[in-house]
Amino acid sequence: MNDDRNAKADALAGELRRQGAGHLTVFLGAAPGVGKTYAMLSRARELQRQGVDTVVGIVETHGRSETAALLDGLALIPRKRIAYQGKVLEEMDVDAVLARRPQIALVDELAHRNVPGSRHERRWQDVMDLLDAGIDVYTTVNIQHLESLNDVVHRITGVRVSETVPDAVFDRLRDIRLVDLPPRELIERLNQGKVYLPDQAAHALQAFFSPSNLTALRELAMQTAADRVEEDLRESQVARGLPGLALRRRVLIAIDGLGSSEYLVRAGRRIAERRDAPWSVVTVQPGAALEPARQAELDRAFALARSLGADTEVLRGAPIADALLDHAERDGASTLVLGRTRERPFARMINRTLTQQLLQRGAHLELVIISSPEVRARSRRWGRDGGRWLRTHDVALAVLATAGAIVAAWLARRWLGLDDLSMVFIVAVVLVATRTRMAGAVVTAVLCFASYNFFFIEPRFTFHISAHRGVATVVLFLLAALVAGRLASKLRMQVLALRAANAHATVLQGLGQRLSTAADLGQVLQAGRLALERTLDAAIWLQVGQTTSVSASAGLKATDQGALDWVLTHGQAAGRFTDTLAGAAWWFLPMQGDQGVIGVVGVRWPEDARRLGFEQRRLAEAMSDDIAQAVLRTRLVADLEQARVGNETERLRSALLSSVSHDLRSPLAAMVGSASSLASYAEAMSAEDRKNLLDTILMEGSRLDRYIQNLLDMTRLGHDGLRLNRDWIGVDELIGSATGRLRRYQPQVKLNVDLQPELPAIWVHPALVEQALFNILENAAKFSPPDEAIDVSVRLRERQLQIDVRDRGPGIPADERSRIFDMFYSVERGDRGRQGTGLGLTIAQGMIGAHGGSVEAFPGAGGQGTMIRISLPLLEPDRASPAAHD
Repeated sequence: MNDDRNAKADALAGELRRQGAGHLTVFLGAAPGVGKTYAMLSRARELQRQGVDTVVGIVETHGRSETAALLDGLALIPRKRIAYQGKVLEEMDVDAVLARRPQIALVDELAHRNVPGSRHERRWQDVMDLLDAGIDVYTTVNIQHLESLNDVVHRITGVRVSETVPDAVFDRLRDIRLVDLPPRELIERLNQGKVYLPDQAAHALQAFFSPSNLTALRELAMQTAADRVEEDLRESQVARGLPGLALRRRVLIAIDGLGSSEYLVRAGRRIAERRDAPWSVVTVQPGAALEPARQAELDRAFALARSLGADTEVLRGAPIADALLDHAERDGASTLVLGRTRERPFARMINRTLTQQLLQRGAHLELVIISSPEVRARSRRWGRDGGRWLRTHDVALAVLATAGAIVAAWLARRWLGLDDLSMVFIVAVVLVATRTRMAGAVVTAVLCFASYNFFFIEPRFTFHISAHRGVATVVLFLLAALVAGRLASKLRMQVLALRAANAHATVLQGLGQRLSTAADLGQVLQAGRLALERTLDAAIWLQVGQTTSVSASAGLKATDQGALDWVLTHGQAAGRFTDTLAGAAWWFLPMQGDQGVIGVVGVRWPEDARRLGFEQRRLAEAMSDDIAQAVLRTRLVADLEQARVGNETERLRSALLSSVSHDLRSPLAAMVGSASSLASYAEAMSAEDRKNLLDTILMEGSRLDRYIQNLLDMTRLGHDGLRLNRDWIGVDELIGSATGRLRRYQPQVKLNVDLQPELPAIWVHPALVEQALFNILENAAKFSPPDEAIDVSVRLRERQLQIDVRDRGPGIPADERSRIFDMFYSVERGDRGRQGTGLGLTIAQGMIGAHGGSVEAFPGAGGQGTMIRISLPLLEPDRASPAAHD
């Protein structure tokens, strides 16, 4: 039911998406030269004559005069010219097409790779932009450019196509037009020079354009077109609440594990092969656990089906006919193959056999019923092995329940005075039905009916009924018991099926939760191994590259290692319970990624395990897929983090080089120039000029010293960390030292210092705190107007020393206040002005942060200037962290 709703929702979403955006029409061909562009232009001219606004975004004629002639009269969008490696190349001007907004745009060669510098790397991305803008697009593509067929084309032609189109682009299709040309005619066109130049044509005939290659590609193109047409029809039907129609003759084979399953698989495969149709094999399990022999037969049949190329699936639920019909509708099957079932006479009389139900309700299905030698032999072995209708356990439970009902009814009549005791026996039937199959419930109903009649209906201890009313009572009781037993048995099977499905989903959900919290490859493998161990109760070997996670008792022998290497090389399961290196003690599964096998999952069950159940196999494969996806996620995260770190490193390197080339070179240039002037013209200069040059050298040297010190401090903060040699220092001494240092470098600066009286001494690293305060004061002085003073306010608030430095400069925008503490962040305000390395505030924040404090930026009073606030916790030696001591 949920699957049906999801399918309808997806189909409706697809319909709405088609209606809301532009539509894509693809002219599909098997190879170059079949006439795709010619057909597209011919259709465009017809639409133009009908009044449809059609423009040519880009069309490649390749020098074909008949194709170029079709462009006459069509509106052309001028191409965009892009310079690349000394050449000027032309590409489609996407922005011009979007601005023009035609009804239909013609875009040739969908798989084309654009010139670097274009809006997108691939032309199909340009097409997606046009579709999103509501513009219909007509385009051309060859079958070899479809991404999902890349490997198939490579096997056919030996050529690996590099320009591909994702299959998701075809999800936007409204129409697909197959442009077909027989291989012989295409080769003639090639020889006539209508496809390639003579030299290129000769090479193409020897490689890609061989008759066998063209025939295979033509078949691929036809299959792709048919698949797209069928998918479009199915979505349209489902969106309208109608059953899906299968245009291709897909074959569905149903097996039951009762003696002829492998025979049915082989017979069904021959049917599918004759019809050249895809096929799948299913079995329906109502919920009860199957007998070991029956389960083993199903496992063998599924293994055979997979080796022959079929899809396999276990369907849950009852009745069987509903499960098969629902799956056939979802899968688009047109032919259902099943074995001849054993038909009970009563079921045949009321049209309730499986075959009759399928014939009555499967109006659109072709039913193929195949008999086998095992079926007749099974009908002669009634009550034996897996075909047993009634088990001894069911009979024993029916007898025990009937006896218990007799005792309970006798006690109820004797001690409670009840006359109508039918409900006591119906309860017994329901109890048995909830614990056995339908056969047990029927036997219990018959026994309870007989016991009720014999012991409690007058005349008692006979099966004779004296009153007509009594006859009606026992007959209705029998019917009620049968119906109640049937319903209870059906409910039990549904509960068991839901329980099995819920257990499967719970395991995968738990694995997903563990994998979602794994941050790296090692954690992913450990989480996956633990989940597999608990679920499969076996030893686990997980390996991705050189990283492994194994159970404590795990070990590989030579045969096991060979099976593992086979899986890594061929991407197929190997080892125990397979047909490849079956002598190994481990069963190895490949973990598949986008580019092939990324790792291996190994499972080693105890030696007494004789078979691998289908449910175990399916659960292990599902968990393996989840682990593989988690591995890919961690790889993607690692790649993104590496790229981010690389970008950040490059940004810092560029900023540092810029700082060195400008901020460090300027003082050096001034010093060298002053020293050179003194060396050359000292005797000709006055004493005042020489003093000015010496002052310049001293000032620029001090400036250079501060820049270098900032760089060294930043290195210590970023790599080695800071060792805090704490000591007691008075706040007034600290403020006085920082302000005095600033006045030495900038004598013209004005400072207003406001210290709260009786401030206590603080336990800090004096030099570091002074350097941080000096950097902030220097930053404020650099951007404060010359005639305006810098306010320094020191207060004690809630066991924290608060130092506020206010300037009256241009201020810092609100969205940049937190970013001014980033290294090399360049703005024209605050610490990132026209001078300086851009490290002053970063270093201050790091030094104060090492003391457990903080540095924050706020707007100045009245919205003018900026206030930088230093907050330092008041620590004492006995409460300071160990890291605070040398």
